[in-house]
Amino acid sequence: MTSRFVIPIISLVVVLSIISSEAQLSTTFYDATCPNASTIIRNSIRRAISAERRMAASLIRLHFHDCFVQGCDASILLDQTSTIQSEKSARPNANSVRGYEVIEAAKREVERACPGVVSCADVLTLAARDASVAVGGPSWSVKLGRRDSTTANQAVANTDLPSPFSGLQVLIDAFDKKGLNARDMVALSGAHTLGQSQCFLFRGRIYSNGTDIDAGFASTRRRGCPQTGGDSNLAALDLVTPNSFDNNYFRNLVQRKGLLQSDQVLFSGSTASIVSQYSGNPRTFAADFATAMIKMSEIEPTLGQNGIIRRVCSAINS
Repeated sequence: MTSRFVIPIISLVVVLSIISSEAQLSTTFYDATCPNASTIIRNSIRRAISAERRMAASLIRLHFHDCFVQGCDASILLDQTSTIQSEKSARPNANSVRGYEVIEAAKREVERACPGVVSCADVLTLAARDASVAVGGPSWSVKLGRRDSTTANQAVANTDLPSPFSGLQVLIDAFDKKGLNARDMVALSGAHTLGQSQCFLFRGRIYSNGTDIDAGFASTRRRGCPQTGGDSNLAALDLVTPNSFDNNYFRNLVQRKGLLQSDQVLFSGSTASIVSQYSGNPRTFAADFATAMIKMSEIEPTLGQNGIIRRVCSAINS
């Protein structure tokens, strides 16, 4: 008689365990422990973007570069120590990723209200959403409850973050590895409607005389990016509306005016139709961007008793 109920009971335990695990990531996670967390973070991010509108792009990118390396666990925020090889000095991040101090400032404000409660990973995730809204982009519900890592992974940052020189299939594979499909990839690439890039990352493209680049656009970009020198000279990823969230990035691709090679390749092969759709329908792009940001923000979250709540985002609690 007893044996007949062993399997159902075990199954129930497993199901309850899964439900419990999933329940830890929730839009109401801090309602009882830090009810004003989202408001405090939003106001802090708004101030930072009011001071420098470019910061919106930087914060979205910072979140992206965090999530693609061992999940959205704020590992990118950790400084170098004798035991931590910081992701900040990985090739895709060094002298490029920015906004660390903005996240630290938001975290300090939350710590004053609710010490030791809200993770840096959640601060960064909310900051990305708030950055989008601050420059006219979509909003979305953010599930909270992530915990912070105690380690970083510079090696994975060097291998898993997509390169601006990548071809289409390499990009598709890189996003697929993180559970994101081709449509998610194209939508997330639309974040390049904001921000700037350094000359050395697009020099090869604008001097290529290729058939996939508009000659007038290439000529314009060459003025600020010489063939030698000026490696760190900046150019807007979207020449038309560089500080507003819209679908001009996709219109640019259709006109062969993508700044980075990894941008322009989206208007080819299997993803060309998605670019065309977004170029003509900003609402569809905005909705898909929000959906893809939610998916990305839930890549391998550190939950429950795993990880810690860092007091300062750049260091492990002493």
